[in-house]
Amino acid sequence: MEKNIYGYTEITQDMAKEIMDTENVLIVDVREAEEYAESHIKGAVLLPLSVLKSNKAEEEAIKVIKEKDIKTLVYCRSGRRSKEASKILAELGYENIYEFGGILTWQYETEK
Repeated sequence: MEKNIYGYTEITQDMAKEIMDTENVLIVDVREAEEYAESHIKGAVLLPLSVLKSNKAEEEAIKVIKEKDIKTLVYCRSGRRSKEASKILAELGYENIYEFGGILTWQYETEK
């Protein structure tokens, strides 16, 4: 697994699930609060892309992702926002960002 030109690593959902099951990671949902409330991956925390695109991105990101080197798995609804959010997080200095697409194709457990 190598970082792409934007500074984050794209992985499959199967790889993401294996990492979730075997490592201590942070799972970040970058959808909006209403979407998160409907259903999200078990254990995921919310950090909307809209917040990451704001002028308070850095201060809001650090509230959710407290360490810049923690392994962080990022997803959204379909995969578009998670790619954009992962790029922003890499630009903010986060070193271990793994993007794995959207919840629409997630075949594993979710919660409300």
